[in-house]
Amino acid sequence: MFHLSKLKNGITLISVPLQGTRAATVLAMFPVGSRYETRHLSGAAHFVEHMLFKGTLKRPEAVDISRALEAAGADYNAFTNKDYTGYYVKIAGDKQEIAYDLLSDMLYHSVLAPEEVEKEKGAIVEELRMYKDNPTMAVSLLADELDFGDCPLGWDIGGTESTVRGLSREDLFRYYQTHYSPKNMVLVISGDVKPSQIKKLIAAFAGKRAPRGSNSFVFYKQHFEKFIWPEKPPALNRRVMAVEKKVDQTQAVLSFRGLPNNHSDRFAASIMLNILGVGMSSRLFIEVREKRGLAYMIKAGSSSYRDVGVSYIQAGLDPARFGEALQVIKGEVLRLAAEPVTKQELADAKTSLSGRLALSLEDSSAQAEWYAKQVMFGKKIETPDDIIRSFNKVTVKQVQQTAERLLRWDEVRLAAISPLAQEQVVKLLP
Repeated sequence: MFHLSKLKNGITLISVPLQGTRAATVLAMFPVGSRYETRHLSGAAHFVEHMLFKGTLKRPEAVDISRALEAAGADYNAFTNKDYTGYYVKIAGDKQEIAYDLLSDMLYHSVLAPEEVEKEKGAIVEELRMYKDNPTMAVSLLADELDFGDCPLGWDIGGTESTVRGLSREDLFRYYQTHYSPKNMVLVISGDVKPSQIKKLIAAFAGKRAPRGSNSFVFYKQHFEKFIWPEKPPALNRRVMAVEKKVDQTQAVLSFRGLPNNHSDRFAASIMLNILGVGMSSRLFIEVREKRGLAYMIKAGSSSYRDVGVSYIQAGLDPARFGEALQVIKGEVLRLAAEPVTKQELADAKTSLSGRLALSLEDSSAQAEWYAKQVMFGKKIETPDDIIRSFNKVTVKQVQQTAERLLRWDEVRLAAISPLAQEQVVKLLP
């Protein structure tokens, strides 16, 4: 069972003791990501994430940080999303104080040395190029741009080569000072956790006060550019974005409206998407792959943010049969909105989601991220058991109503990377 408390400097602390593990994960998460950036600062959140591994006052060089963690056998990393950023260390329980010391040092005392900033620009640019050269990854970036346009949600989290090279050390340090405040930090310790260790964790993090001018946690719930879906669907050619490229396989993402983080229908939407395209018994997998051999990979999923969400279908397809695959996908989307799912499908989806949730939370790092996000985006902390109970309350009627509202083919957007030109792809969309 978790325990929630508030430190004097504003940190929200969650401890999640777990039985049967010898590992502990320390995770610090902040409610800021790429959607809070201006065009000039595009990529700053991701850049700062990189820089916090490059040296502190106590550990001047990146190798001082990496050597200390790797010598202890730790798994460590960070991640930047559109509306949050996290840093974690997963380590043997008897060495977890190393994680406290290293993580607090990185978060509180990073120097962002000018020469390191300039060197890291090259590394980040190569990271951006790596994603763009991989069609499976690049099509997701293309879909975001198509869905959200010039709203920050539509921008690449990493920025562009131009914005990254244009960011100064002063830009990054100001961003770091403004957003990396104890009063907007969610700190989670999960796994092999004992009360005596929690006291040491508090000692490592409680001494830092919020920098002058830093934002509060509430700030991030209100101060961002909100996105609203247009009331009237754009013309077909504006709902397709195709990149013509010499590839052997078409990568495609079909996107529809989704739901924001705390929407009351999110459980029905999860069940709807599970039936449509999660796993080898889903409707899309059976109809597109098993019966017709049109794809190797096809799946349905969703992305949720504070104010909006997206439902999507992603597939890798034979370019010569792209149009045929789109016809089959359309048929399954329309059927889900027009006909009630069977009671067996509903029951199977509920047990599938419950089982997948249980498997996803098997280790301490997954538990840490779960509870951090609950504090970050939830109206209250929901345990995995709470979520399972909510899934079990969903009815056949709710699934169909959610499909009718979200999976509207007259609004579908198609992002594709294939050998076909834009006008050719537009003609294929039925």
